[in-house]
Amino acid sequence: MSANLDLVRSIYADWERGDFSSVGWAASSIRFEIVGGPDPGTWTGLAGMAEGWRQWLAAWDDYNAEADEYREPDGARVVVFGRMSGRGRMSGVKVETEFVNALDFQAGKVTRLQLYSDRDRALADLGLAPEDDTQ
Repeated sequence: MSANLDLVRSIYADWERGDFSSVGWAASSIRFEIVGGPDPGTWTGLAGMAEGWRQWLAAWDDYNAEADEYREPDGARVVVFGRMSGRGRMSGVKVETEFVNALDFQAGKVTRLQLYSDRDRALADLGLAPEDDTQ
């Protein structure tokens, strides 16, 4: 198992416990992207990523995300497949859906984090062929 994959597993272990406070894994110039969905956006830097997470998490009550599968298509990217759930803070509607996240690495730090709630779009954007999708 690669160092990048080990790091991503530790990041998701924290996130699954609801702890989004650690940023030691992120490059200071990280690009944080919420791709598609009801509130897409792009933020840069650690403060920008924190703001993006705050906006995302503020929309939910009982938010939970669990990683199901980790793939490392090359030495510079880890793709995480999983499920998220929560209740919309304003609507009260319970949501359960799949997610795909991509983390790009350089020199042992995450330089780009993309959050997708549309699996098909993620596969297309990330250049993963449908036959690569074993879920």
